[in-house]
This record gives sequence, structure tokens and C-alpha cells, in this order.
Amino acid sequence: MYETIQMLHSYLAYVALAILFLATANAITGLLSKRMFTMNKDLRLSLFALILCHIQLVVGLILYFVSPSGLNAIQEFGMGGLTAAARLLAVEHPFINILAIAFITVGWSRHKKFVEGDKKFKSIAIFYGIGLVLILSRIPWGQWF
Repeated sequence: MYETIQMLHSYLAYVALAILFLATANAITGLLSKRMFTMNKDLRLSLFALILCHIQLVVGLILYFVSPSGLNAIQEFGMGGLTAAARLLAVEHPFINILAIAFITVGWSRHKKFVEGDKKFKSIAIFYGIGLVLILSRIPWGQWF
């Protein structure tokens, strides 16, 4: 079961990152070109990115709690006894990615309050962009490829 969830979390990460990147790039180009915020393209792309990121978070949390090494390493060695790679997987990756999903959620919630397209694009571009940078900063690149 652990291997299946880990594989799902790994492959879903590619899709979630690609859609999050597309939503961020779409918001930036929409802001720069002063385009109208459309329900068909802009809203759906941003919403799909939000949904995929939340699904990825749920799968990641399930993986964290069924992992044979996640919490056990912290309990056995304490925070000071973890190696850099173990600390990344046990603490930094989950914490920063939860924070990133919070930024993405704030961007989605804020964009709904605005009527003008440029403010909607700006909210999504800033908060989705921060979320994307945070996620990219804490991916365990050595294990991912």
C-alpha cells in the first residue's frame, strides 16, 4: 500500500506542477496583456490547479502518516539526529508544501472578491507564483528523477 501511495504522490506531482505552472503563467500573461478574465479558460485553469494541489496535499499527508520512516525517524533520533535528507522529507517538505497550498488557496479566495480582470489576474499570479516557488524549493530532487 505504501508503494502505491508513494507512486501516486510522485506521478501526481508532475501533473499538479505542470497545471500550477500553466495557471501562474496564464495569470501573468493575462495581467500583462490586460485581458478580460474569462470563465472558460482562466477560471477553469486556476480552479483545476487549486483542486490538483489540494489532492496532492491529501495524498502527501496520507503518505506521510503511512510511511515507515517519516514519523519514526523523528521519534527515534529526535530533530537533532536527522540527516539533511531525512529532515527534508520529515519536516521541511511537508511544512513548506502545506504553506504553499495555503498561499494558493488565499490567491483563489482573493480573486473571487474582485470584479476587474487585472485584479483577479494579479491575485492569482502573486499567490500561485509564491506557492509554485515554495513547492519547487522543497522537492526532494535527488529522489524525484
